[in-house]
Amino acid sequence: MIEIKQLNGEQEWLDAYPVMKQLRPHLDESGYLNLIKEASNTDGYKLAALYEGGRIVAVTGFMPMVTLYNGKSIWVCDLVTDAAVRSNGHGKKLLNYVECWAKDNGYDIISLSSGLQRLDAHRFYEDKMDYKKKSYVYLKEL
Repeated sequence: MIEIKQLNGEQEWLDAYPVMKQLRPHLDESGYLNLIKEASNTDGYKLAALYEGGRIVAVTGFMPMVTLYNGKSIWVCDLVTDAAVRSNGHGKKLLNYVECWAKDNGYDIISLSSGLQRLDAHRFYEDKMDYKKKSYVYLKEL
């Protein structure tokens, strides 16, 4: 049985850590937890998980935003499926969940970024999810 659930509170966030670690290997458990606490308190960050057989196999983190470029939109910060069960439609189900959440809450645009090296992810977003490549995202470390 597959179920998608928004995760609330430290224990549920920690339950998702082993899967999120596959996308964010630079984060240790306490750093991960601290960032989720801060992002959820200050930016409305939400973490949702897809459960299969009672086990978390995919997670997505997203947050509402208001910008001059997109107006009211949702930014998908994180999307990862456990490597052992990839290519089974879990990412699509989670993005559909985010789309439904967005529509239910008055948002009509979803944006995300994806690392330049993640060619399989780019094909997924463009070919299977109908996302359009609109810009580059730049980063400057200070």
